[in-house]
Amino acid sequence: MIISPTPRSGSLALLTDLYQLTMAYGYWKSGTAEKEAVFNLFFRKHPFQGGFTIAAGLEHVIHFLDHFRFSEEDTAYLATLTGNDSKPLFEEGFLNYLLDLRFTCDVDAMPEGTVVFPQQPLVRVRGPILQCQLIETPLLNMMNFQSLIATKASRLKLVTRNEPVLEFGLRRAQGVDGGLTASRAAYIGGCDATSNVLAGRLYGIPVRGTHAHSWVMSFDSEEEAFGTYAEVLPNNTVFLVDTFNTLEGVRKAIQTGYQLREKGHKLGGIRLDSGDLAWFSIEARKMLDEAGFPEASILASNDLDEHIIASLKEQGARINVWGVGTRLITAYDQPALGGVYKLTAIRNDAGTWDYKIKLSEQTIKISTPGVQQVRRYSDESGFVADMIYDTENRTVGKNPVMVDPADYTKRKKLSHLLPHEDLLVPVFREGKLRYTLPTIHQIRERVKTQLDGLHEGIKRFVNPHIYPVGLEKSLYDFKTDLILRLRNAVS
Repeated sequence: MIISPTPRSGSLALLTDLYQLTMAYGYWKSGTAEKEAVFNLFFRKHPFQGGFTIAAGLEHVIHFLDHFRFSEEDTAYLATLTGNDSKPLFEEGFLNYLLDLRFTCDVDAMPEGTVVFPQQPLVRVRGPILQCQLIETPLLNMMNFQSLIATKASRLKLVTRNEPVLEFGLRRAQGVDGGLTASRAAYIGGCDATSNVLAGRLYGIPVRGTHAHSWVMSFDSEEEAFGTYAEVLPNNTVFLVDTFNTLEGVRKAIQTGYQLREKGHKLGGIRLDSGDLAWFSIEARKMLDEAGFPEASILASNDLDEHIIASLKEQGARINVWGVGTRLITAYDQPALGGVYKLTAIRNDAGTWDYKIKLSEQTIKISTPGVQQVRRYSDESGFVADMIYDTENRTVGKNPVMVDPADYTKRKKLSHLLPHEDLLVPVFREGKLRYTLPTIHQIRERVKTQLDGLHEGIKRFVNPHIYPVGLEKSLYDFKTDLILRLRNAVS
């Protein structure tokens, strides 16, 4: 993993918000730093008004936590921070505590590539409250962004009907790390290759690329530009044909194709980057086929996204390779996933759990208490429902009932005979890594398998069907009772 800029010390402990450190200082100063707590990372709404989300970013989370420490450079910097009175914000004893701090929490998480839904914990952290608090911001940073991009990529792959999608977004990405992590997440979500060579080396992603308009413009003619490129790279011959006149460019690419054929090579195809992509691709396909190049691909780019691609498909476009850049790499129509990280339980002095809940005037923002797990039920047709339950104080019955947290009238009885699995798996135990990381290719395959388990209606872009997710009834009842008790206490 690369995060740029990387501190000289190699420590990423300061990749956080200041208020995480001020709260950590408060826990340390008040003697509560070692109190056992549980936090859940989840999101409230699917991105892109869709019906599913792809969990991504866990590998970076694991790397971060496995190397979590404060360096002397970190604490020296923290010693320079001052409060409103211009005095040091943190005392020396706390900074020494941070120097000696090592990660000792338990972490459970959904494997990367899992299809996930609102209110479900993607990551559950259990351990000393100070440590749980310090890692909130970096976990959200890593999970939110990569899950967002992986989801966008999966939508692109769905709309192209499994035709190749190439990620071309590095030049428009949000900085170096934004480009690298987005390339990784896009490949996980379904993209077939990236133009980002460093991402290719770091993550083992296939890399692809053609040439730019500047190549053509640097020669006296398109014929010379295409011919020279074919001589230099006869095994990478996709020609950008819209520098001057698109259909004339296609004709010249065809002439170069004949020259390649005479030398025992193939014309890879053409690339369209402007104009009426549907009409040009239809005309180009006719020309290529009539010239004897039916296997030559037509690649299109130019600010594509899933909605534009869907429109092009409806217009009968003959494009069969899709280069997507800006609108994928930046998640153009929704630049952030609203993931949150909430305290759900804390161990009291008697050694039992006090369950915690955040109240709100908005029902969607009321958190769920407990040490949560997600159980996914399936049948022969695919996924049936996901039930969130508490692992500590409430047992799952033989035929459990789950309740929609936003509408108590929506209930679903689940048979114990249905195959099911618990989605949160052990990752760290007492700070020690217990999880075997899959390869990026295995994660990508998991996305495909997970999407195959969803009903087609959930994957549509307009008014997608809502996949059933609910709280196990006893957890729902406990949550409702806790809400009423807290509201009565403050009324």
